[in-house]
Amino acid sequence: MTRMTVPAQPQNNTPPGADAEMRSLLLGAIPALRAFAYSLTYDLDRSDDLVQDTLVKAWVKADSFQHGTNLTAWLFTILRNAFYSELRKRKREVGDADGVMAGKLTSLPAQEVSLELREFHEALDLLPSSQREALVLVGAQAFTYEEAAEICGVAVGTVKSRVSRARLRLTKALGMNGVDEIGADAATRAALGPV
Repeated sequence: MTRMTVPAQPQNNTPPGADAEMRSLLLGAIPALRAFAYSLTYDLDRSDDLVQDTLVKAWVKADSFQHGTNLTAWLFTILRNAFYSELRKRKREVGDADGVMAGKLTSLPAQEVSLELREFHEALDLLPSSQREALVLVGAQAFTYEEAAEICGVAVGTVKSRVSRARLRLTKALGMNGVDEIGADAATRAALGPV
């Protein structure tokens, strides 16, 4: 597992606003950033790279953060923008359309919870990216609809609609009639929980 670090404070050339307090706040946000990045990429290395880029950008632009506002939402916005910029750059890359490479990377689950989690991730991966993103922000990261709307740059009603549609699609894809059939997996419970 790659260790995330925030740039140490250099004696000279420290960006405005980049101080010990900002460093501490950035370090505290790393677990949430890693989880969000992984939900977008499904690749540990890529998600760690996104988090590292986000931390560097936030450190350099620390003076643009408005104290008293939600730092995590600010960081998620930076990460999301970096992710979509990377997607635009990678458009011309060759994908694994037939899944041969991905099939070589899978392993059989060791227990029922692992199987449920894998089925959940497969169903989550089938969602349109806008619905998956909204669901992860609201369901797994526990952002309010308003915060998720700000991160995604859309109206609150759009986020609510995306979350609702994503939850409906997930319950159908998982063969469930409702949330009462949700298994022990916390990620599944959070994603399929009440709107």
